[in-house]
Amino acid sequence: MSPDLPGPLRGAIEARLEGVSRRDLAERAARVSAAYRGGAGSSGVVLTPDDALAYALARLPATYAADMAVFSAVAEVCPDFAPATLLDAGAGPGTASWAALEVWPQIEAALLLDESGPFLDLARILGAAGPPVIAGAERRRANLTATQAEAWPRADLVVASYVLAEIPLPAQAALVDRLWGACEGVLVLVEPGTPAGYQRILAARTQLIAAGARLAGPCPHAQACPLTQPDWCHFVQRLPRSRDHRLAKGAEVPFEDEKFIWLAATRDSVAVTPFEARVLSPPRQTKPGIDLKLCVETGVLEQRFVARRHKPAYAVARRLDWGDAI
Repeated sequence: MSPDLPGPLRGAIEARLEGVSRRDLAERAARVSAAYRGGAGSSGVVLTPDDALAYALARLPATYAADMAVFSAVAEVCPDFAPATLLDAGAGPGTASWAALEVWPQIEAALLLDESGPFLDLARILGAAGPPVIAGAERRRANLTATQAEAWPRADLVVASYVLAEIPLPAQAALVDRLWGACEGVLVLVEPGTPAGYQRILAARTQLIAAGARLAGPCPHAQACPLTQPDWCHFVQRLPRSRDHRLAKGAEVPFEDEKFIWLAATRDSVAVTPFEARVLSPPRQTKPGIDLKLCVETGVLEQRFVARRHKPAYAVARRLDWGDAI
C-alpha cells in the first residue's frame, strides 16, 4: 500500500497551514524533534496547538509511512484478521489510526489515547475530514504510565506507534503489560529504527513471548534474536516530501527515508501464516546473482546467495526488498 498520506488527511493538514508562518513552524518543528530525540514525552513537548501542527508537518508523514509498512506486513501474514475495534495508545494527532483504517477499513470503532491535549485537539480537527470511524473516534486524555490508571477497553487491534521511546525504561514493562491486556487480537508496536529503538522492541518481544503471545513479525521465529552488536534490526520506508514538509525539515531532498523497527504479537485466535525468512538489509545484486541477508525460521542469521543461472529462484529474489517476508 502507498506510503503517501490519504487525500483527506493531506487536505486537512494543508487547511490548517493556511495563514501560518512557515518559519515559525520550522523552528517549532526543530525544537519538538530535538525534545523527542532527548526522550521527552508528548505532554512536555507538545504544549500548544502550533506545537502539534509543527509536529504534524514535520513528523506525521514519516510516521504514517512507517505505520502503513508495518500494518501491510501484518495483514500479509494474518490475512483473515479483520479487526472491528482499535485502541491507539499514544495516538498523537491520530496518525496510526488513519493508517490502520487504510489497511483494515472494516474497523467500526476507535479509541485514541494521549497525554497531550493539543495533540488530541488536532486529531479531532484532522479526523473530521476522514472516514466516519476516524471522525467519530473517542479521544481520551490519558497518562499511559500512570500507576493508578483506569482500565482500557479491550480492542481487536492495539497499536502503540513511536510511544515506548517517550517513556522511562523502567516504565516500559508495565505499559507493555497493559497494552497486551487490552489486546483481543493483534498488538503492534512501532519504534524509531535506532539501536535504542531496537533494544526497546527486543525487551517487549521477550516479555510478550513469556506472556504467551505469538509473533506475526518481523521475526519468523520466537527464538533469541540472532543479531549481535553493532548490528541491529530495522527497516526503511521511503516517502515523498511536500514543499512544506521540506521547509519544516530544512531539507532539500524531495524524499525521506524513515528508519523504523516493529513487532506484532497475536492472540491464539488469530491465524498467522508461517513464513521462511525476513530480508534484513537491501539485497545486493551482482553479475553472478543476488546476496540476501536473512533472519530465518530456524532462528539463525543466514547470508544466502541466489545465482542468476537458477532462473526460478532468481526471479523471486529479484522482486525482494529490505523488510520483505519470504
